[in-house]
Formats: sequence, C-alpha cells, structure tokens
Amino acid sequence: MQNKIKLKQHTKPLTSREADGLSQLIIVIPKAQVKGGWPEFPYAGTLKKRLSKADTEGLASTPYVTDLPNPVGTHVALGAVNEEMTSFELLTLARKLAGSALARHPGRVTLCLAGLNDTLGARVSEALVTALLAGAYSLPHFKTKKDKRTELATIELYGLAAMPDFRRSYAEAEGNNLARHLTSLPPNELTPATYRRRVTELARHHGWRMRFLDIAALKRLKAGTFLAVAQGSPKPDAGIVHLRYEPARGSRNPAVALVGKGVCFDTGGTNLKPAKHMYGMHEDMEGSAVALGTLLALTELKVNFPVDCWLALVQNHIGPNAYKQNDVVRASNGTTIEVIHTDAEGRMILADTLALASKKKPGFMIDYATLTGACVYALGTAYSGAFTNRPNLIPTLIETGRTSGERVWPFPMDEDYDTQLESKVADIKQCSTEGEADHILAARFLNRFVDKTIPWLHVDLASGNHKGGLAHIPTDITGFGVRYTLNLLLDQNVLTHARGKSK
Repeated sequence: MQNKIKLKQHTKPLTSREADGLSQLIIVIPKAQVKGGWPEFPYAGTLKKRLSKADTEGLASTPYVTDLPNPVGTHVALGAVNEEMTSFELLTLARKLAGSALARHPGRVTLCLAGLNDTLGARVSEALVTALLAGAYSLPHFKTKKDKRTELATIELYGLAAMPDFRRSYAEAEGNNLARHLTSLPPNELTPATYRRRVTELARHHGWRMRFLDIAALKRLKAGTFLAVAQGSPKPDAGIVHLRYEPARGSRNPAVALVGKGVCFDTGGTNLKPAKHMYGMHEDMEGSAVALGTLLALTELKVNFPVDCWLALVQNHIGPNAYKQNDVVRASNGTTIEVIHTDAEGRMILADTLALASKKKPGFMIDYATLTGACVYALGTAYSGAFTNRPNLIPTLIETGRTSGERVWPFPMDEDYDTQLESKVADIKQCSTEGEADHILAARFLNRFVDKTIPWLHVDLASGNHKGGLAHIPTDITGFGVRYTLNLLLDQNVLTHARGKSK
C-alpha cells in the first residue's frame, strides 16, 4: 500500500511569507463572503480582483483556479462553502479542489481555511484531507513506461483554532484504497488463488484469524449453491475466506459480520454475457474488496467489538462442468434451489456464505455485492441500493448515506414478492425469468439464508463504478461502502436501532 502521508496542522493563520513559498494552495472561504467582506488571507485582494471577472456563484461546485504573481507562481484552487451544503456536495467540491492541486504531482499541498466557524471548518477540513488521501493513491497499472511522478508526502492545514483528529480519515482511506486497488486488478492478476494469498499476507500483518473453506470443506458443509458456481472453473481454487478481528482487551459487544461477493471474473456462465457486458467483469468482486477494506479500517481504528469478514471467492466460468438452467441444488441450510439463470451467480455464492456467517450469531450483518443490473437501472450509479430485514432501520440507513456522502436508497422487502420465486420442483427459484424488480427479488432470495434473529443489511453496489468518480473519489472504481459502513457502525447506534421484527 501507499506510504503514509504526513499531516501538519497549524492553529495560526497562513502568512504571506509562507504563501510565497508554496507550490500548491487550496483556499476555502464562506460562500456568504464571496461578493464582499472577504476574510483575511494571503493574496485575498489579488484573487478577489481576478474573481470579479468569473462566476462567483459557482464556487461551491466549481473551484476557481489561478497562479499567483509570486516568485514560485503558487497554484491556487479557491472554493466556497456554507453550512447548508450536504456531505456529498462538500466531498464533491473537495475532490475537485484536491484534483486541481494533485494534477501537478506535488510533494506538499497546503490547505487554508479562512473565515469558517469551527463546525463548518471541521467538516471542510475532513472532506479535503479525505479527498487528498483518495486522490493521491495510484491504482495499479501495467504500462511499460514507468511513472516517475512525485508522490504526495505532506498535507498542511491552516485556519482552524482546534486541532481535528484525522485518524478515522486515514483509516477510511486505507480501507477504500485497498478496495479500489483490488477491484482494479485484471482478472489474470486476481484469481481466487492469488486473492487468497494477498488476504493471507494482510491477515498475518494485522493479526486476523484466518480460515479458508476450500472445495472439499464446502462439500462437507453441503454448500451446494456456492459449489454450483465453482464447478465450472478449470482450477479448484474457489472457496470462502473467513477472517476474524478481536479487540486487544476482549469485548462482550456483539460481533459485526461483513460478507462480500468475490466473483473474480463473471462470464455469465452457460447464459454467456455479450462482449459489451462481459468487459469489466473483473470488477464483480468489488463487494468482497469493500468488506475487506472495511475490516482493515475498523482494525486500524481498534474498534471495541469483534468483526467477522467472509469473502466468497470464485469465478463464473463456462465449460463442460458448468452449472446450467433447471439444475436443482441444495444450500448448506437445506434449502433447495432451482437454477433459472447462470448469470445470477452472485446470489448463489452469497446464499451459502450468509448461511455460514449466520451460524456465528453476529449482532449485525452487512453484505456487499455488485449484484444486479436492475439496481443500476433503478438508481443510476450515483446511489447504491439498500435492503434490510429490519424496517425500523430504514431512516437510519438513509441518514447514514446523507451524513457520510455515500448515498443509499432503500427498496421494499415485502413478502408478496416471493410469489415470483415460487418453484414447482424446489423450495425456491434462484430468480425470475422476467427480470422485473430483480434487485428486490435478489434481496428476497438472500433473505432466506439469513437467520431471522440477526439484523441484516444488503447493499447492492450500483455505485461501485461511476464514470468520472463520485463524492471524494476521483476514479471510476469508487470502493463505495467503506465510508458508509464506518459511519453506520461508529456514528449511528445501529445495533440498538436494528432491534425489532424481521420482515
């Protein structure tokens, strides 16, 4: 992973002498003062004069960029904020401000917050640091010509009287960068076997307990839905990784279970995808990467509750042994399933993984999956879908999206949807042939494999890939879910809110 970027905080204001020696300067001021009464900061007069010819109203969404008339030609990106801006809006502005500075590949970026009150200043500084940590991370590439760019080493912050604590921002960035890194790897670089080796190194470094349920172990557990997808692979390297974080001092707090879909490549199986839709299917393991990145972030923060992480690693291949339509398979919880479409493999591998995770009786369980095109059709890629067996949790899920800036929208989970999954030959169909409301049917299917006593959240990662980046993330691959989950687990009283009847 990337070297740690140092953060230097200064309670004193930035001086003109200091500004004269900077190569990259990001300035944020109150939107209310853009048209008059600017706060004091270096080169305020120069910027105000230049800005009078530009669109001052747009500073909350589009930074004003210019070079200062000093010996080093300081590159400045200026933005404006107010208290009404949502977290998503702040993070989006922060991404654009950070991107302007990082485009020149500096070793240092300086942040100057001028005229902001403590509350707004804390929000803005967190957004800027978060965006810089995301923007400075280089995703893997395999170009012959080596990149000799300077890496960001230092972030300096001026303009806040109180020193914010950015430990969570750094932990979140570590988790998100890991998720994006893994998701961007090509499918010949990240197979279930090589993925497991990477996870083994991480487990050793972070002190996680690790167990791997290989094909033989899954056969003993009668995990027929997972094995159905795995049986088409020429190499028997598929399996379920189980990782466990324990607080250093022990804890009586209930464990949180994180479950991730890890389809390292998805051909669609015997219902083969066309080329246009198969391209990019190395990203179909992003749910597992988000689960792993979230585990990493929670570990870095030394949370006081145990965390179980389950990674369902497989490839959906074609071949003479591949599973097919009308097959009937049996899950580890005894449920029989009629296969309707082999490209609905994600819910198959999650079924057994959720059933196995349920046996540990976690206090709360979340699964992440790039699961359905229907969710993308419903929401686009700016939001992800949320489904839960605790209806009383829905307001909390929406609020978590708003406060984190990683937005979700809940969908219904009513039992009458199950009529579309009724089978004449098995307990349940894998999906419907019609494709209508498939994201809801997928959630209803998965619900069959979650113990009803366990509060559960299913996140359909419609925004796992968003062209041009999303919120603070500058790359198409977003790693969506790490920030959301930290907010849900650490800022919302989710275990208390989750109590109640399942649906």
